[in-house]
Amino acid sequence: MIKIGDAIPDVTVKHLGANGLEDVSTGELFAGGKVALFGLPGAYTPTCSAKHLPGFVAQYDALKAKGVDKIVCLSVNDAFVMKAWAESQAAEGKVETLADGLAAFTKALGLEADLSVAGLGVRCRRFALIADKGVVTWIAVEEAPGAFEVSSAEAVLAQL
Repeated sequence: MIKIGDAIPDVTVKHLGANGLEDVSTGELFAGGKVALFGLPGAYTPTCSAKHLPGFVAQYDALKAKGVDKIVCLSVNDAFVMKAWAESQAAEGKVETLADGLAAFTKALGLEADLSVAGLGVRCRRFALIADKGVVTWIAVEEAPGAFEVSSAEAVLAQL
């Protein structure tokens, strides 16, 4: 699992932008400035939709005021789902959503969870991290499935 001092792995993920489906290099995305990244099991799932993403949307101004250049949400979903979810959560323009449909970035981070028993397949564990110029300076990973105690926007703010 990725830890403080590690470089963010360079993996290609997807984003649905103004020009359609776009490749995003995580190496490039994290290379410049301070990024708050949070990962979650899935768009439209209960805790993700009721607490995790809305918390980062609500704390957008506070995170920017503390020096965060980008706020990024990662999930093992496709780019079309992530875009629709961001729109439904009023997150566009505040939180960039990354679709890790094959879980390649999630696995490179060492943060995958096999949720096959629930019919969800491989997903991302719930976590939050801060990276500065591509290097992890803080990370918190929820220990129990369904937990939402250490990866909130408020937890990130407390570390800045």
